Amino acid sequence: MSKRTPLETCVRDTLEQYFKDLRGTEPHSMHEMVMHAVERPLLDVVMQHAEGNQSKAAEWLGINRNTLRRKLLDHKLIKP
Repeated sequence: MSKRTPLETCVRDTLEQYFKDLRGTEPHSMHEMVMHAVERPLLDVVMQHAEGNQSKAAEWLGINRNTLRRKLLDHKLIKP
């Protein structure tokens, strides 16, 4: 078994706490919830390190620049 990264450990711990906080209630739309929670800070930090250069950020993320722009707009990280 491979060693867990700090990021994976953080995600696992947070999800375990989420299930504890539910106190037996069944979760709903977890994938969407997690992706939304992770995507915004990911985009924000990458854009900061790319100094606002969307082409560079898209390359680092491995996504199309237009996709990045749409996601930045969706998360209100840029203005239309």
